[in-house]
Amino acid sequence: MAANILIVDDEKEIADLIELYLINDGCTVHKFYNGADALSYINAQSPDLAILDIMLPDIDGFTLLQKIREKHFYPVIMLTAKSEDTDKIMGLTIGADDYITKPFNPLEVTARVKTQLRRYTRYNNAADTGGSGTAPETEYDINGLIINKSTHQCTLYGKEIALTPIEFSILWYLCGNRGRVISSEELFENVWGEKFIDSNNTVMAHIGRLREKLGEPPRKPKFIKTVWGVGYKIE
Repeated sequence: MAANILIVDDEKEIADLIELYLINDGCTVHKFYNGADALSYINAQSPDLAILDIMLPDIDGFTLLQKIREKHFYPVIMLTAKSEDTDKIMGLTIGADDYITKPFNPLEVTARVKTQLRRYTRYNNAADTGGSGTAPETEYDINGLIINKSTHQCTLYGKEIALTPIEFSILWYLCGNRGRVISSEELFENVWGEKFIDSNNTVMAHIGRLREKLGEPPRKPKFIKTVWGVGYKIE
């Protein structure tokens, strides 16, 4: 079945070019040149993946991303002409799955789309053993934090916590390796399935977002703890 892709970019030439490559790759494309029209589509439909430009003439891409994450967990790739790390961290922190800086090769975009779609469709089966080599678990209960693989739900003291697929996979992997320190490299390569780069701050941004959703104090987190210079662990 063809993947339904949402493209939002006010630069018509760029949006049309991405559309052309994705259609040639067998995707169905829903394209908008402004945030208002895109928001109407987002409220009515649920595509398989969204590509959002940050700088739009009305509603910016970050706002659209926040609206998506209120109800949906499908992958979102952010596009921007900016290259500052703060923009990337902000996008990742509020729920983006990937980030591409303009100018770019359209083939890179299609490759990233394929990667995110594969990751999204297989994440249900990712980390079934938590990397432990033991029989698959379906639920972990850690001091009031419950994460269930079968229902893909996470609750904290009985209150449901809405997690994106990436956030769920990170938390599931950490819970499956409870008590063991997991390096950023190990976490990235097992959750994202790609080679880790030393300067990659993706893991840090997602850990920060997870802690925020869990209501964790930055200096004394109860669940996801930082072992400085080594990685993260759940005890």
